[in-house]
Amino acid sequence: MKISGFTMGKNVDKLYYPIKPAIMSILPIVDEFVVALGKGDEDDKTREEILSIGSDKIKIIDTIWDIDKYPNGTENAHQTDIAKNHCTGDWLFYLQADEVIHEKFLPVIKSRCEELLHDKSVEGLLFRYKHFWGDYDHYHFSHHWYKHEIRIVRNDPEIHSWESAQSFRRIPNFDGVNYRQQENTYKLKVAKVDADVYHYGWVRPPSLMKKKMKALDTIHKGEDGAQKKEELYRNFDYGPLNQLQKFNETHPQVMKDWKARFDWKNELQYIGKPSPTRKKHAHERFKYRFLTFIENNLLGGRNLGGFKNYVLLKR
Repeated sequence: MKISGFTMGKNVDKLYYPIKPAIMSILPIVDEFVVALGKGDEDDKTREEILSIGSDKIKIIDTIWDIDKYPNGTENAHQTDIAKNHCTGDWLFYLQADEVIHEKFLPVIKSRCEELLHDKSVEGLLFRYKHFWGDYDHYHFSHHWYKHEIRIVRNDPEIHSWESAQSFRRIPNFDGVNYRQQENTYKLKVAKVDADVYHYGWVRPPSLMKKKMKALDTIHKGEDGAQKKEELYRNFDYGPLNQLQKFNETHPQVMKDWKARFDWKNELQYIGKPSPTRKKHAHERFKYRFLTFIENNLLGGRNLGGFKNYVLLKR
């Protein structure tokens, strides 16, 4: 059995994505790790960060992004497919540049891949998620945030990254362009794996969180669309962190040096109410707080409604 890791990104280091810990977190169980690296700004050091890992398992594929040809976030999916298409494993392990796996889950993940290798009805593996927010001690477990996602898929040319690269679908006869295609696409049949993905995409200094949001809006809405929302990027406010779950476990060992860079505690709000001068985050709104309470206290954490981009098998 062979496992390939893969990811993609552009200006990743400049925008404070922990891509080095992300790659390192699964290197022990993959035979190769493919990175589709978009040409970034002159002051971006992503390539140097990746090369500093010093592993011959890593393969960098240089790319040029084209958000005119791939608009509305689909360049993310296109770049993900580029990396995927260079993988040679039986199973393909996708991590976005802000997603890290704790070392305690590696034996479980590898064992699950071995167990299901010859069960061709299983097209992918479904992971739980912990979405950290503001700092490393708080995370979302609320209705608005996805609690599961596909992160391992079979090496099948009909399986593609989908929409803005959050997930995957089977797309026979795909044209290679319309990643938001709905018709003639099929949800993957997946099995659960007893492991979490630690998502650090919302743990940044507020100033860099603003830059990340602007970069994402540019990918999804174009330069003009991002410019119209310029006002929203000026004062990012995480809000009171006591409205989130407290994290009392350990972080992945590969995150040790990255976590040591945490120096914006004095810019965070730990108690109190959200500022009335800004638009509320989804998790602060009554509707989502009510649904979250129902899910976590009456339904045992089961999601009430919501979109699931997979068909869960009992395996």
